[in-house]
Order: sequence, then structure tokens, then C-alpha cells
Amino acid sequence: MKPLIPRFEPARVLIVGDVMLDRYWHGPAARISPEAPVPVVKVEAVEERPGGAANVAANIATLGGRVRVLGVAGADEAADKLEAKLRRLGVSAELVRLSGQTTITKLRVLSRNQQLLRLDFEDGFPGFEPAMLQDRFEAALPEADVVVLSDYQKGALRGVEHYIRAARAAGRPVLVDPKGHDFTRYRGATLLTPNLAEFETVVGRCRDEAELVGKGEALRRELDLEALLITRGEHGMSLLHTSAEPLHLAARAREVYDVTGAGDTVIATLAAGLAAGLELAGATLLANLAAGIVVGKLGAAGVTVSELRRAVYEHDEPPRGILDEAQLLPAIADAKAHGETIVMTNGCFDILHAGHVSYLEQAKRLGGRLVVAVNDDASVRRLKGADRPVNSLGQRMRVLAGLSAVDWVVAFGEDTPERLIGAIAPDYLVKGGDNDPAQIPGNRSVWDAGGQVVVMDYIEGCSTTSTIARILNRT
Repeated sequence: MKPLIPRFEPARVLIVGDVMLDRYWHGPAARISPEAPVPVVKVEAVEERPGGAANVAANIATLGGRVRVLGVAGADEAADKLEAKLRRLGVSAELVRLSGQTTITKLRVLSRNQQLLRLDFEDGFPGFEPAMLQDRFEAALPEADVVVLSDYQKGALRGVEHYIRAARAAGRPVLVDPKGHDFTRYRGATLLTPNLAEFETVVGRCRDEAELVGKGEALRRELDLEALLITRGEHGMSLLHTSAEPLHLAARAREVYDVTGAGDTVIATLAAGLAAGLELAGATLLANLAAGIVVGKLGAAGVTVSELRRAVYEHDEPPRGILDEAQLLPAIADAKAHGETIVMTNGCFDILHAGHVSYLEQAKRLGGRLVVAVNDDASVRRLKGADRPVNSLGQRMRVLAGLSAVDWVVAFGEDTPERLIGAIAPDYLVKGGDNDPAQIPGNRSVWDAGGQVVVMDYIEGCSTTSTIARILNRT
């Protein structure tokens, strides 16, 4: 089963959990210290990224979803930097900032992309009261499609039961990235995403897949969960669901480089997928794909929609032929991500003739992918009269899709395709005949994006109008 990549833009996710700032110091380690038998790292680069629950939020924002994160931080420089980084990503961050407390910070020292040392700065937020976050959560809940609880046992999710009850009462699914030896505190959540080590800490060692499923189902029933997703490293992941057979997915990683933040990516992709309308199995397929991508990167990193598309079509060509707009735009984005040129044209194409074929072949030679936008039947009647079209929209699109020069055929209902052209932003917008480029609808959006508007010659004497006239004269 191939993962479906939805439009993530409408997805609204609310996250509560332990936010952190991840710092990375990079440099060569060419000698051993004379003071102790440790490498000396000459720091040449410093990098900072959102971590913990903030990394979950960053992952969702990278996919294009709308996300709000609630957490606890200190009134310090690290919190300032964390908020600024989240803001630049488009994340709405609401942090309870406690005076005299330390924002959780993890400092990693790396040489040649190998981690040599990690330093953790944290004090557990002794002055924090759960009500400080719970009120904000209840205010934000109506605007969320899915809730994520990212628990690193640093203190933000004290009273986690409150969040689960409130979200379920509001009809919102609750996804939990759990920690610790006692999962009973997560009772009633929609789904838990423990890794194998976390799962076995609670249920005991699993000798094989059958035992994992048996213990997992028992845990799911005990905690009144709808589903349990166990991430199993190189063995992939297993989804146990109330209404379906266990789903075991093989790992998709080609090379494991760094597992830091992989769990964050899994729950982020899962939440974004569900909020965007995917069923749980489909969102899990997508999360498994995302995990395989992110472990090939250094440090806590996100996954882009383009990377997901490339992974989906790694062994297959993107879809061709007749597509609706929702299907076409991701295919266009994938083609652009691969450096392909997009050519677009439009018309009624009521009775396809040699002039059309020649014109489309010329257009195809301009670039890698040719999109043909076709007026629907209602817009043809408005433009051509009550007796047109001769052929229905479905027939016209089917004939066009059969031409070797045409990659994608899409319908539009407006009198002009100006809106659609703006959404596609082709490298070339092509029209035939005696059109003036300055008068062609959509020209401005093409030029503004750095594209070109091209007018091509029709074959003399070939037109739909003349073809219809000849048919009528013969009858």
C-alpha cells in the first residue's frame, strides 16, 4: 500500500509537553588534551534547534500544518532563542516562563558528525503548577483537530490525565509519546507511540512478534486505548488497533545516520496526517516513511513534503493522466523538486484535430511536463454558445490524456484558468494562434514567478469551428 500525502495546510494540531533547546557545537578533534585523556574539539560552528515537544511542533510546521505548542521554560536567553526559532517556523508558542528557572537545554559536542559528549541543563521546574498550562490548553482546544502530548518526564505534563479527559470530552483525538514505567497515567488516550524499549519496560521482554502483539493488545485494552503504535527501530513499527488486524510495517530507512528526534517525527507526521483527514493506517504509513527519512539526517530534524513525495515515488513515476486539482498540485511540486520544467496550456479542446496535436507536441518540447487545463462543460457553453460542447468534459479529457505529449489533464470551471495558473506557476504558459501575450489570462502570475508566456502557431485551416461546419454541411 502506497502512502497518500494529503494537503497539510488545513491541519490544526495542539501540542503540550516538555519543550527544549538543542544546541550543537561542531569542530575538528585533532589532538588529545594534556590535562586528561579526552579529545580537544576546536569549535567552529554552533547550531541551535527546537527540541522535545518543540521539535514535534517544528516537524508539523515543516510539513505545512498549523500548530500551537504549550510548554514550560525559564526566563532566560535559551527560552528567547527557542521562541524566536519557533516563530520563524510559523509555530505559535505559548511558554509559561518561570523566573529563576532554567530552560531545558541539551548541548551536544560533535566532531566529523560524531557525537562526543552531551551536556544537559535542567532543574525540573520546582515552581511550576499544572494549572498554569491547563487553562491555556482549554482555551486553545476548540481550535485544534488533534492533540499531542509529548512527555519527556521533565515536569510540563504533571497532571497529564486532565489533558486527556478534556480533549476526549471535546471529541479530539489524543496522541501521547509516553515515558516511564507506568503508562496507566495515559489511560483513555486515543493512541500511544512508545518505542520498543519503552514498551518492554512496561510489559516485559517480547521474544517474537506474536508475543509483542499479545502483550500490546492486553496493554491497549487495560488502558482503554483505541490504538497502540510501537516503533521498533530497524524492524519498523507495529500498529495495534481496536477495529483492524495488527499492521506491521518494515523500516524504510536506507541508511541510519542519527536516530535523534525520530520519535518526534513519527508522532508529528501521525498527528498532521490525522488532522489533514487521513485514516489511522494511512497516517501510520506516512509516519513510517518520515521516520526512514529523518534517521538519515544529523540531529533532530524535520521532514519536508517534497522529501515524502520523493520517497513515495522512489521506485514509481508520479501519477499521470486525468487528475483533479488536489492531486495535480502535489505532482507538480514533486516534479519541480526534481528540477523538471512545467509547461501549461488550456482550452476547450472540444473536437481534437491535427492542429491541437501539433500544438501540444510543440509545447511539450519546451519542458519536461505538460499540463493541459480544460474548460468544463458549463464554461464552454458560456464561451461558445448553448450548442457546445459537442463532446462532454470526460470525453475531452480522456482523449487528451491519451496523447503521448500530455502528462496531466485537469478541469477548471471558471471562464479563464487564471486562478489555476497562479497555483501551478508554470515555467511556460503556452497559447496558440494570434494571441497577444499581454492579453493572455494568468500572464502576470507567470511573469512574476520568473516564467515565460509563449504563443505558438496553429496549423492553417484546423479548428473545431471549421470541423463542425464541415460536418453540418455534409449532413
